[in-house]
Amino acid sequence: MPAFWTEADWDAHERVEVVHDRASGLTAIIALHSTHLGPGAGGTRFWHYADPAGAMRDALRLSRGMSFKNAMAGLPMGGGKAVVMLDKDGTKTDAMLEAFGDAVEALNGRYVTAEDVGATVADMVKIAGRTRHVCGLPVSEGDAGGDPGPFTAMGIYHGIKAAVAHKLGKDSMAGVRVAVQGCGSVGGGVARLLAKDGASLIVSDINTKRAQALAQEIGGEAVDGDVVMGTECDVFSPNALGAILDDDGIARLDCAIVAGGANNQLARPEHGAMLHERGILYAPDYVINAGGIINVSLEYLCRQKGEPCDINEVRKRIAQIPARLQSIWNTSEAESRPSNEVADAMAMELIGRG
Repeated sequence: MPAFWTEADWDAHERVEVVHDRASGLTAIIALHSTHLGPGAGGTRFWHYADPAGAMRDALRLSRGMSFKNAMAGLPMGGGKAVVMLDKDGTKTDAMLEAFGDAVEALNGRYVTAEDVGATVADMVKIAGRTRHVCGLPVSEGDAGGDPGPFTAMGIYHGIKAAVAHKLGKDSMAGVRVAVQGCGSVGGGVARLLAKDGASLIVSDINTKRAQALAQEIGGEAVDGDVVMGTECDVFSPNALGAILDDDGIARLDCAIVAGGANNQLARPEHGAMLHERGILYAPDYVINAGGIINVSLEYLCRQKGEPCDINEVRKRIAQIPARLQSIWNTSEAESRPSNEVADAMAMELIGRG
């Protein structure tokens, strides 16, 4: 594995640890980008990487994104992320989860973990057996916490409606054509919410049966994964893995808006400028997809204080996402700057790196 400080995505991270536990077979990376506003908070991704360098790139990029996401969401949390490297069979054992919990605990509260791709609430429960610094745990009805996916979807839904109003001048989603890439907890949740508003949905997923089932449920259309980005639509909503907005991907887009929950959608920062030049309105991913971290962060903060956390407070904060996006878009247009550059500048100020 290459030295992390030679990676293009190295951004003066405060701490990067490679964890290997021989007994359990765990190999993981924990990256802390900034703790300026509080403990670095961000989920753990369980994934098989053909090239270990890909795991390092994910840890560096995702932790930086969490610094920006938490800052822009007004949370007293810094940015961190972890990656657990699975074998090609996706093997994940209780012993690995326990060893990972020990690694989190050893950081003495500087990192707070939660669910991400490949992780479940049950995984967090197992990790919580070895550390207090975990969120996304089961909660009582009416309390914040639990699976962050539906809350991420809620924020993206609000953000897409704001984008449609801003770019298309429409105050209703009825008849608006939305192509949703990824039909899991987040993408599926977004599609269901939009379908209730009368949007016309095109859905795609690496699991074609899941996409077909969702399309049938919501009265939409399922398409293959290799064509969804080029589908003619009003809104393209990426809700799977990141780095899809590269030279080729942006050239294929046939939409007015890109707004979705995938992390690190831009392969490189300059791809935001490409969207801007094409006149495509872009919702910076770490702003629009903050609903999940808002939910689990409030869960964690309340639990640390020994207080209950009302789910209505989570909904109230998620409802503020459109206003943040609107501020970014207004500045972007006034200064003729890509929206990702505007958002990054705002976030850098908030974490003391402006």
